Amino acid sequence: MKTLCVYCSSSNRVPEPYLQAARDLAAAMVRDGYSLVYGGADAGIMGLIAAEVHRQGGRVIGAIPQKLADKGLAWDGLDECVITGDMRERKRVMEERADAFITLPGGFGTLEEVLEIITLKQLQYHNKAIVLLNISGFFDSLLALFARIFSENFAKPEFERLYHIAADPADALSYIRAYQPPPPIEKWGSTRAV
Repeated sequence: MKTLCVYCSSSNRVPEPYLQAARDLAAAMVRDGYSLVYGGADAGIMGLIAAEVHRQGGRVIGAIPQKLADKGLAWDGLDECVITGDMRERKRVMEERADAFITLPGGFGTLEEVLEIITLKQLQYHNKAIVLLNISGFFDSLLALFARIFSENFAKPEFERLYHIAADPADALSYIRAYQPPPPIEKWGSTRAV
């Protein structure tokens, strides 16, 4: 069985379209035979997607730092709970366990996670599929910033191939099922300062 890492929000106050996207993604993951690895918490979209995957018969792996587990934030329905020393180790566990990554709308932590996993792919530490699930145009502003990064030569335009923008969970999983790792793109090339 393959495992998808889902980066998502711990907020309980997000609008309903984001919650529904998490439910739909959970259903699609279980239908396609994917397990879930995520940040282990029971709050917000994190808790919702874990509960939905579990309720529909899927396997749920949570990676949560000891500090957060001590606050009682770990979801009690986990099939496997990995307690980590800190947030960096948590991300490492999720990265190692995942066959691909899907990012739902989220806050600072979610953005930090997806930007790191894109950067690691850019630096050729992995070559796994990365999807941003652009519910209600949530990532439009970030994608505009990415476009500026490319247009002003802070990164090669070819690096747009490092990730896929999906409109819905079906599109996200279709991309992952068909994913063929792209050939490596050399980051450094002739970009050194003169």
